[in-house]
Amino acid sequence: MEGGILSNATTVCVTGAAGYIGSWLVMRLLERGYTVRATVRDPGNQKKVKHLLELPKASTNLTLLKADLTEEGSFDEAIHGCHGVFHVATPMDFESKDPENEVIKPTIDGFLSIIQSCVKAKTVKKLVFTSSAGTVDAQEQQKPVYDEDDWSDLDFIKSNKMTGWMYFVSKILAEKAAWEAAKANNISFISIIPTLVVGPFITPTFPPSLITALSLITGNEAHYGIIKQGQFVHLDDLCEAHIFLYEHPEAEGRYICSSHDTTINDLAKMIRDKWPQYYIPTKLKGIDEDIPVVSFSSKKLTEMGFQYKYSLEDMFRGAIDTCKEKGMLPHSTGHQKESTDTEVKDPKDGTKEANSENHQEIVKEMELIQDSLD
Repeated sequence: MEGGILSNATTVCVTGAAGYIGSWLVMRLLERGYTVRATVRDPGNQKKVKHLLELPKASTNLTLLKADLTEEGSFDEAIHGCHGVFHVATPMDFESKDPENEVIKPTIDGFLSIIQSCVKAKTVKKLVFTSSAGTVDAQEQQKPVYDEDDWSDLDFIKSNKMTGWMYFVSKILAEKAAWEAAKANNISFISIIPTLVVGPFITPTFPPSLITALSLITGNEAHYGIIKQGQFVHLDDLCEAHIFLYEHPEAEGRYICSSHDTTINDLAKMIRDKWPQYYIPTKLKGIDEDIPVVSFSSKKLTEMGFQYKYSLEDMFRGAIDTCKEKGMLPHSTGHQKESTDTEVKDPKDGTKEANSENHQEIVKEMELIQDSLD
C-alpha cells in the first residue's frame, strides 16, 4: 500500500509456507514483488512443495528452507536478512497423549525461538502472527459479539477439554508470551485472529478448515456444532489482511479477521439454493430455527481502511469448485431420505458423553490431513 512502512521490494519470511494459509500468502506476496524466504519441514519432498515451486515468480523470488518449531535456532537462516516475518506455522495433534510437551510447549517455545531469530537478524521490523478464533471465544458464557479485547478462559478450556483444547491453549499462551518478548526486543508485533477460513486453495491436500466448512455437504455431523453459530472469512481476504497490516505504518495489536457471521440453518439454506446437486438436511435436531447469530467484530481492521472483497457464497464456491477439480468432493450427493435425527452437539461441551464421539471423528480426519500443516 502507498505510504506503508516497507516497500514492495522487501524480503520477508513465511513460516508454515506449504499449508493452506501459508501457501496462499506466499502466492500473494510474490505477486506484489516481495522476495520470500519460506520455511517448510522438508524442502526436498516434491509432493509437499511442488505447489509452491510452481507459483509465478517462484524461480526468482522464492527460497524454501527447512525449519522446525521444535528445534531451537531452526529459523535463524530463514529469517536472516528479512525485514518482516509472517508466522503461520503451528503444531496440531488433537490426539496427543502428552499435549503439554507435544503441542503446547512446542508452540510457545517455537514462537519464542522465532522471535530470538528476529533479534539475531537485526533487520526484522515487524512480526505478524496468525492466531485463532479459539483464543477469543472459548468461554463458559457466550457473548453476542466478540472483539479483540476478549480472551478465551484457560481454566474453562482445561476443565472442559473440548476437542482441540490443547490447540487453543497453545495459541493463547504463545500469543501472550510473544507480546512480552516482542515488546522487550522492540519488534512491532501484530496478531491476526481469523475465524473459519474458506475459499479456493493450491495445496495438494484437503485443508483442515474445509472439513468443518463443507461438513453439511459431506454429511460430517461431528463438525455441525462448530458451524452452529459460525463466523467465516475468505482465504484471500485473510491473506490480503496479513499484507495490509504488515504494510500499514500504524497497525499494532490484535485484529479479528472475519467477514461473515451466520447460523447453520442459514448456511444450509444457502448451500441448498446455490448447489441443489448436494443433499443438505433441512432439519437438525437440537437447533432452533431462530438461533441467534454470534458475531466476531472486524471493526478495528476495517477502520484501518481494509475492505473485504468476498461474499459468503464466493468463499464456498471457491472451496467447492477447487475440491471438485482436485477430486476431493463428488459433483453431487443425490437426494437422500430426510432425517430429523441429526443432532448438533456443542463443540464447547467437554463432557465425555457429549464430546467423545465427535472428538474421535475429528481426530481421525486431522490425522489424515496432518501433512498439510507443514
